[in-house]
Amino acid sequence: MIRAAEGGDAAGESDGVAIPVALRRSTLRFAQRLRGETSGTATTVVAEVSGNVVEDCNRDWHSKRAKVYSGSHDCQYVTVMSPDAGHSNSSEPMDSNFTQSHGVPSGDAIVYHNFIWNSSNDETSFGSNGGGDESGPSKSDDLEIRMDLSDDLLYMVFSFLGHVDLCRAAMVCKQWRTASTHEDFWRYLNLENRNVTLEQFEDMCHRYPNAVEVNLHGAPALHYLVMKAVSSLRNLETLTLGRGQLGDPFFHALAECNLLRSLNVNDATLGNGMQEIPINHDRLQHLQLIKCRVLRISIRCPELQTLSLKRSNMGQAVLSCPLLHALDIGSCHKLSDAAIRSAAISCPQLESLDMSNCSCVSDETLREIAQTCSNLHILDASYCPNVSLESVRLPLLTELRLHSCEGITSASMAAISYSYMLEVLELNNCNLLTTVSLDLPRLQRISLVHCRKFVDLNLRSVTLSSIMVSNCPSLHRISITSNSLKKLALLRQENLTTLALQCQCLQEVDLTDCESLTNSICEVFSDGGGCPMLRSLILDNCESLTTVRFCSTSLLSLSLVGCRAITSLDLICPCLEKVCLDGCDHLERASFCPVALRSLNLGICPKLSTLRIEAPSMVSLELKGCGVLCEASINCPLLTSLDASFCSQLKDDCLSATAASCPLIDSLILMSCPSVGSDGLYSLRCLPNLTVLDLSYTFLMNLLPVFQSCLQLKVLKLQACKYLTDDSLEPLYKEGALPMLQELDLSYGTLCQSAIEDLLACCTHLTHLSLNGCVNMHDLNWGCSSGQVTELPTVNSPRASFSLEDNYAAIEQPNRLLQNLNCVGCRNIRKALIPPMARCSHLSSFNLSLSTNLKEVDIACLNLGVLNLSNCYALVILKLQCPRLTSLFLQSCNINEEAVEAAIFQCNMLETLDVRFCPKIISISMFRLRGACPSLKRVFSSLLSTS
Repeated sequence: MIRAAEGGDAAGESDGVAIPVALRRSTLRFAQRLRGETSGTATTVVAEVSGNVVEDCNRDWHSKRAKVYSGSHDCQYVTVMSPDAGHSNSSEPMDSNFTQSHGVPSGDAIVYHNFIWNSSNDETSFGSNGGGDESGPSKSDDLEIRMDLSDDLLYMVFSFLGHVDLCRAAMVCKQWRTASTHEDFWRYLNLENRNVTLEQFEDMCHRYPNAVEVNLHGAPALHYLVMKAVSSLRNLETLTLGRGQLGDPFFHALAECNLLRSLNVNDATLGNGMQEIPINHDRLQHLQLIKCRVLRISIRCPELQTLSLKRSNMGQAVLSCPLLHALDIGSCHKLSDAAIRSAAISCPQLESLDMSNCSCVSDETLREIAQTCSNLHILDASYCPNVSLESVRLPLLTELRLHSCEGITSASMAAISYSYMLEVLELNNCNLLTTVSLDLPRLQRISLVHCRKFVDLNLRSVTLSSIMVSNCPSLHRISITSNSLKKLALLRQENLTTLALQCQCLQEVDLTDCESLTNSICEVFSDGGGCPMLRSLILDNCESLTTVRFCSTSLLSLSLVGCRAITSLDLICPCLEKVCLDGCDHLERASFCPVALRSLNLGICPKLSTLRIEAPSMVSLELKGCGVLCEASINCPLLTSLDASFCSQLKDDCLSATAASCPLIDSLILMSCPSVGSDGLYSLRCLPNLTVLDLSYTFLMNLLPVFQSCLQLKVLKLQACKYLTDDSLEPLYKEGALPMLQELDLSYGTLCQSAIEDLLACCTHLTHLSLNGCVNMHDLNWGCSSGQVTELPTVNSPRASFSLEDNYAAIEQPNRLLQNLNCVGCRNIRKALIPPMARCSHLSSFNLSLSTNLKEVDIACLNLGVLNLSNCYALVILKLQCPRLTSLFLQSCNINEEAVEAAIFQCNMLETLDVRFCPKIISISMFRLRGACPSLKRVFSSLLSTS
């Protein structure tokens, strides 16, 4: 609730109104802004926030109009403290005159709220030293800002601020100063690592006598400051000290702090180091003396609940704490076995005991503690070499940590077995431990790391949920029974040979680098093996596996990466969605029947000879590189893509059976499958959706089965089919076969020049044509009219150069659909002529690179964007009428700069020109080329590269 304050000119009040969401948002925004502001800009923030608050609250409150003066004459700092005394940062956006005259620190200085009040006057006059008479209402009237901020609203805003921000806010006006000094904001005095003087701290204690928590860790003159806190702050509940010396008077004065509940001392010297230090307090509940230097200590605190003496060097500790339930004496190296025993048994209610790194602790001490402290639940005896737990009985123990205990052996497991309530057991670095056999009904977590001689692990616990076993080089047998274990990772257990699991909830298993696991592991993870809910299994680099067979109805993911010895794989896993076989390069027989795989890559198994797949969901299968695959049964009704490249033993009967059982295949790659003949190709009529067919590097002599069976074909690749005759493509350009064909690849073939010319003239529906490396293709003299090849004028005739008018006239005729033409490495081409009448208006990319005998190029294509003539060493004549050309590559061409300049003159959209290694083009020519074609952005030259 917010109650509006009444003022001299306020007309009314608004009581009992709930704080709206808009007001809370404005409050948070204001607090965030205020944290970064100084007094020099505070009034600006006030004005902004005032407007926002009034707007957000819809002017529902009528409050006192507070006057705010930028001079901030209402308050004065008498205490200024900084982490680095005497240093300030002049870059702080605060008025320098105001800073000097009022003693306000600039930059990152830390200021603590200490104000001198003048309750009799609204205006306090002060100078640079706190005195003076420079103030007056008349001087500040011009700077007056009127705003609506009630005391309750200020309290809400200031509750988000820290001490430093509160000090800054107090410099704005008297109302803010009053609000910022509310004792609720100063109950915790944090002076950690602050250079505070005794006088300053005394004044703070006087201003805030109700403080309940003080932190003086790292403060100078620690003893005097804490004595002042003990004597002045009667409500003190928590005291934090450290990095200094605490004299005997402090410990005697502690009894005066009746409300003290927690005392924390870290890295301090107690007393003068020669006598016993007494700590007597009737209500103290939590005591920490960490890393303290003291000879002897006596603690009498009847209500003490937790005590930590960790890393302190006392030689004797006398405790009289009947209610103590947590004791930490870890790393107290000077405490003797008898002293530890005496301290522990004096606390019969002890529930948690940490004696780690106390090397003198013996089993006898533990036995006495077990008899006296019957409620002990947590014990940490790590790094105690004399502890073996023989004859020690701790029936209520829930957590036991025994790291690096040289006395722990297999005989110690008998004592641990008596702790039937045990939930956490850590036995890391117990080098003499060889066998762990435990039947603990409540055990939840066990850790066995770096146990060099550990051989056998046998665990039975229905609640076991976490097992950490790592770097145990001798471990060879594991048996686990649990109803709660969901994930098991046993990485790099090189000698593990036997694994027995009865884990009803186990879902993930990782056995990476368990090199000695044998084929029997398959029974463990198959149905009936003890893991009915297994979903993920990783057996990477298990190099002793040879024959793998899994029959599981729950398995979803299987990884056998690097299992190089596997020769046979049989998976009967109807839910299997992912399998990784990388590195299984000796696999000979594989069966996936049934599986839920959507894709499978067996191209990494070069020795695979027999394959059987039954996958109702599979859409992609890659057999690329299975050179000895001769028997394959593929039943995948949803399969759309099959890559059988380099399957040299794949025969027609196998292809026919696959086509019959996988009718949805639309992409079939049979590159380098020489055993596929006409019968296999005729069976492709069972694939009505086939659009991509690759028969490259085969011994085909007749393409009639393809033309008759693949009517929907869009892509046909016939690279290096050297046995195709010149008339094998006649159905394409004479009979209209494959009307849907868009991409044709005849690279490295032996077709004659006339067959290529007929193909270019008649197959106007092609969009991509590749004639790379065709040795029988000579001059590319391309022109046609009504589907017939016409003779073009010679290059030297007056009509050899084509005009744009001819180009536009040709566009009016039916156009070819050709977009990409590749003639890479055609060494017998000498001329390349594409006139406007060729109707190649869609041609966007033309590649003639590595055509070493090419001398003349004359191209008129309206939409050509990329022309590659790299490594055409003989090129000397270049004529281009390509207004949309953007990239021209002439690398290693013998053309001169005048020819290049003339060629690109009409290419108004050219951006990239590559003339590297052109011997007749020098660096100074780059400027001429840019002048000829202003659109150039990138010119690449072996002498000069510019962009």
